Amino acid sequence: MTQRAMIGRPSLSALSAPLAAALIADAVQLRLGIDRVAGATIVDGGIAHPGGLEAGRRIAELCMGGLGRVTLQADTRSDRWPFQVAVHSTDPVLACLGSQYAGWSLSHKDDGGSFFALGSGPGRALARKEPLFDELGYADSGDHAVLVLESGTVPPTPLVERIAADCRVAAERLTLVLTPTASLAGTVQIVARVLEVALHKVHALGFPLDHVADGIGVAPLPPPGKGFVEAMGRTNDAILFGGTVQLFVTGPDDAAADLARRLPSTVSRDYGRPFAEVFAAVNKDFYAIDPLLFAPARTVVTALDSGRSFHGGHLASEMLDRSFAGTGG
Repeated sequence: MTQRAMIGRPSLSALSAPLAAALIADAVQLRLGIDRVAGATIVDGGIAHPGGLEAGRRIAELCMGGLGRVTLQADTRSDRWPFQVAVHSTDPVLACLGSQYAGWSLSHKDDGGSFFALGSGPGRALARKEPLFDELGYADSGDHAVLVLESGTVPPTPLVERIAADCRVAAERLTLVLTPTASLAGTVQIVARVLEVALHKVHALGFPLDHVADGIGVAPLPPPGKGFVEAMGRTNDAILFGGTVQLFVTGPDDAAADLARRLPSTVSRDYGRPFAEVFAAVNKDFYAIDPLLFAPARTVVTALDSGRSFHGGHLASEMLDRSFAGTGG
């Protein structure tokens, strides 16, 4: 079976298959659990097995479909939160929007209970359940599918079987990686979405995606939260108050300058409080939050045609302290 997606564009399935195989092969040293459901491989990154920072780093690269590089590095400017997650992609639009974005809604309900998670990763491009793929003009084919689920529970058998069918692969060729929000691996792979969050807002603002030539992002590594809400708050705040993204774009300077101005989280009406507080204020209705909030704190947009760079937003270390330290100082 051919593993090419479209002429001139890489196959996310082909690029991600060896990364998934290596993750499974290294499960013991990465402290990951490996199980089977309906024939599919389930990788436990923080439910019954502890996982860790390196597991999260590798899962983040897998989530980008093999088109991204994620590193953990020191931030010498910060006294309190001295490490950060850096992300770069050779094809940021495809890696971030075509793979890493959590855009596939997965749910199942029966007498045994209910399950819900948003699927991200290269398997999305096989199933193509989202209109976004028509806008990207991208379709993939392959005999192996990988999805990453931000979940603290294992998906039920009927849902696993349906995912395999939607991806048009045998269940034995499906890998589902589970990373709870409050786990170490979950923390890393969520913060590693700093570039993806920027690309998603670029798309929402109507800036031409084919003008985005390259991109790089960085955000501080927060301590995991005690529970889901605190963990979700801290990982979001790492991006909203501490994230920096630089995009390299083609086209006129005025478009680049306008993008730099409108892209940061600082333009949102909901900016100014830790995310957990914003979430509580809207009675935990995620969709009641201003969508313009979901963006890095600071952006640099470089216009390749002129060589000029434009800046927007700012970092807010005091908000990181408020979010990350909690009551423990």
